[in-house]
Amino acid sequence: MMRKLQVYGTGCPRCKKLAELTEQAAGELGIEYELEKVTDINRITAAGIIMTPALAVDGEVKVVGKVPDTEEIKKLLL
Repeated sequence: MMRKLQVYGTGCPRCKKLAELTEQAAGELGIEYELEKVTDINRITAAGIIMTPALAVDGEVKVVGKVPDTEEIKKLLL
């Protein structure tokens, strides 16, 4: 099953790190995924996100305002 992963952020170093760790976690779990980096501030606020970076899994926002480690991200993907 293909998972849709979205990293919300304006492209700051923390946003890039969250995208990198999310790809790493999904790869280690062997999950098929599509990663979208949402950088448009209007789309970010429309999703109800007021702090970045943020991670959404299949349309559900799971993390806001922090960069969790790979193990925590894996738990969110399962």
